[in-house]
Amino acid sequence: MPTPGMPSSVKVLGPARPSGASMAPQARCCSPAAVQRWLPILAWLPDYSLQWLKMDLIAGLSVGLTVIPQALAYAEVAGLPPQYGLYSAFMGCFVYFFLGTSRDVTLGPTAIMSLLVSFYTFHEPAYAVLLAFLSGCIQLAMGVLRLGFLLDFISCPVIKGFTSAATITIGFGQIKNLLGLQDIPRQFFLQVYQIFRKVGETRVGDAVLGLVCMVLLLVLRLMRDHVPPVHPEMPPGVRLSHGLVWTATTARNALVVSFAALVAYSFEVTGYQPFVLTGQTAEGLPPVRIPSFSVTTANGTVSFTEMVQDMGAGLAVVPLVGLLESIAVAKSFASQSNYRIDANQELLAIGLTNVLGSLVSSYPVTGSFGRTAVNAQSGVCTPAGGLVTGVLVLLSLDHLTSLFCYVPKSALAAVVITAVAPLFDTGVFATLWRVKRLDLLPLSVTFLLCFWEVQYGILAGTLVSALILLHSVARPKLQVSEGPVLVLQPASGLHFPAVEALREAIRTRALEASPPRCAVLECTHVCSIDYTVVLGLEELVGDFHRHGVTLAFVGLQVPVLRVLLSADLKGVQYFSTLEEAEKYLRQEPGTQPYNVSEDSVPEHKIALLKA
Repeated sequence: MPTPGMPSSVKVLGPARPSGASMAPQARCCSPAAVQRWLPILAWLPDYSLQWLKMDLIAGLSVGLTVIPQALAYAEVAGLPPQYGLYSAFMGCFVYFFLGTSRDVTLGPTAIMSLLVSFYTFHEPAYAVLLAFLSGCIQLAMGVLRLGFLLDFISCPVIKGFTSAATITIGFGQIKNLLGLQDIPRQFFLQVYQIFRKVGETRVGDAVLGLVCMVLLLVLRLMRDHVPPVHPEMPPGVRLSHGLVWTATTARNALVVSFAALVAYSFEVTGYQPFVLTGQTAEGLPPVRIPSFSVTTANGTVSFTEMVQDMGAGLAVVPLVGLLESIAVAKSFASQSNYRIDANQELLAIGLTNVLGSLVSSYPVTGSFGRTAVNAQSGVCTPAGGLVTGVLVLLSLDHLTSLFCYVPKSALAAVVITAVAPLFDTGVFATLWRVKRLDLLPLSVTFLLCFWEVQYGILAGTLVSALILLHSVARPKLQVSEGPVLVLQPASGLHFPAVEALREAIRTRALEASPPRCAVLECTHVCSIDYTVVLGLEELVGDFHRHGVTLAFVGLQVPVLRVLLSADLKGVQYFSTLEEAEKYLRQEPGTQPYNVSEDSVPEHKIALLKA
């Protein structure tokens, strides 16, 4: 069923390819369906209406009032001047309008991406902008090559472990600003040590204002979560008050930061300033220019090659995490609202956003969970809501940057802490303990190592998940039925890591018995095999022959039979049903096996093999 208030064409963005297999490649690329797949805006724009325009305006304004203070705060997390947060906050709005496949997602700076930028760019804007450009190129290449499936190899426990560690790192990293402490290192463990060592140097003004801002943000958030829904029969006055409360709670970040800036300005007028302020912010719109491919420092010029070497693993981690975060957000809200997204198209959208964003001094961006939630709760109907957000950010850059210098850092710290706190999933540990305890291993490895180095945490967690997966492939469960004839049924497919384990299990149960027993290998669940498996089966059949007993096969599927025929395997006997195999092995008359050769394979199997 279509979602109310949304055109049905928006529900299935990224339509299926044409079914005509004989269509020329050029015709397929230029067909209306293909063009619509590459430009999802064409799916919903023809049906655009004034009702959707009204809802998109409200949602765009709500997200804009959220992203402006968050962008200033996340620039601090990234270790960059505050204007770079705003430079990063508008390009995604315009690109996603044309290329996005989710009506809810908003692209821009996020806490986790800002943390990664701080790790790999050394607080140097030129490095951050170049990282955005290179990350975008990698993401674009993945989208064009349709490599979105690679993200499926990073399991949910790894993502949860990384997100939880990043939440703690980001939140604790803002404690220094909340307390007004100076000269605190950015490395997590040193940071923890220095904060506790210098806690006696806390600035009372910053601590009080930061805590007040946190309380206000939490109260406004609770109010938003508990505001009753509006009903048409409500009196106009009640609906108006409901709208005011909804607006205030949705734009709570902007309200609280404005309140803190007003308090700081009041003290500035008196000549006494108890707060650490954001400081001077570059005024005006960012210049349009290509990223710097070299940097001049006091020690000389750093070449492009040296910059790439300095960023190191960041060139893999930043694009990957950006894609993970954005696609996870898009899938989450798509499932809630009953529409589909195209992961490869999302790769193109975020990749082009980072490439074009680098031309206006943006650092790497991705999909924001918090602002996407605001977008969805505001009733957005199409990606056009992002245009309003982008224009609002540009207007703030052009007219309000002179006022941002009065924003206290403790207020921005409160915004960051309250934004990232919900990302820590406290229930995931109990859930995994109850569902599958082995999944706690990659989660814990990722979580702990991410405090040391993010790339090591993600890599180690992914490797542990891969080892768990490979173990299940290498040691498939074997169901055994004892009876007059031993029946063994692999519970999953057969691949080369499993051959020796399978062979040993069958030998132990059939050939090492006294006397040796005939056996049936029931292959209903085996849909593919490789050359190593073929060799292993040939050796196993030979082992049975040397012991004077028979190994029969049942349920060989067409792909498996095709491989066996291609390998010209001799001596393999198979039956259509288990009853026929047992009857033959008990030496009852009337049943003969099929041999794996085109002369003896049934005609219907030959037809399928040649299809």
